[in-house]
Amino acid sequence: MEKKNYSLLTGVIALVAVILIVSVVGYIVSRPRQTVIQGEAEATEYRVSGKVPGRIEEFRAVEGQQVSKGDTLVLIDSPEIRSKIAEASAARAAALAQKEKAYNGARQEQITGAYEMWQKALVGEEVMRKSYERMVKLHDEKVVSDQKFDEVKAQYDAASATARAAKSQYDMAVKGARQEDKDAAVALVERANAAVELVNSYKSEITLTSPADGIIAARYPKVGELVGQGSPIMTIQDLDDVWFTFNIREDRLEGMQSGDKLQLTVPALKNAPVTATVYYIAVRESYATWRATKEIGEFDTRTFEVRARPDAPVQGLRPGMSVILMKKDK
Repeated sequence: MEKKNYSLLTGVIALVAVILIVSVVGYIVSRPRQTVIQGEAEATEYRVSGKVPGRIEEFRAVEGQQVSKGDTLVLIDSPEIRSKIAEASAARAAALAQKEKAYNGARQEQITGAYEMWQKALVGEEVMRKSYERMVKLHDEKVVSDQKFDEVKAQYDAASATARAAKSQYDMAVKGARQEDKDAAVALVERANAAVELVNSYKSEITLTSPADGIIAARYPKVGELVGQGSPIMTIQDLDDVWFTFNIREDRLEGMQSGDKLQLTVPALKNAPVTATVYYIAVRESYATWRATKEIGEFDTRTFEVRARPDAPVQGLRPGMSVILMKKDK
């Protein structure tokens, strides 16, 4: 009898133990898991590109190298720019010569030639004047006909006109170009100077420099490859301007707003603790919307982008590293 009671008690105890074990395991399995919110470190990036097409002649920096603002990074070979510079320089030289000609007037040889033509015209006019005077006397005496008199008079008038024209050419040679011509020559020089400045500005674009301090994160073409206008050649990351980005479903924001303090850890840095301040919260239009599956008790939820900036520099932090949100402080 005692043996039967002992066996019954043992069975009851075993049953209770099994029930307790199953209950504990069920609680552990079914209890809500803590939501892990993971983000990523990002940094300001600068794209290095040129305004002119050409071939990569030389790189002055490699990937991972620390560079400073103004450092020469890339040299581009552009035959088109060299040709434009030569063309603009030749146009400016021609414009300057035209201006000098307009302001200095004709050469001495041209002035002398114009003077001799004027003197020749004066001699011709004098000869015709004498012939005309004799013809007047003969015409008055009715010795020559009216037609002959008219012919000699016409020749004298033509000789006088030729002399006046030669005198005008001589005066023009002495005085030089008109003011309008001088103004036009000045305008040509200014236009040529502007063209030279333009091509020189493009000349500076074949030597590309760093726009900021940072590291070379990527280098796209190789030496000798052709790059177009505006094509990215390098990417520079500014490690002094780093922030964290999280994509959080709206039902997990828990009233988060700008100015909140976030306690984070960085797994790549041995879970180093980081404190960051939220400065940007906005809905992600391109992200999926979480749709409710029940008619009662659920609602459609959107995804929000949250950005937070570390309160102090984090040694060893690099863009792309994961960060884990531990808790939020007001």
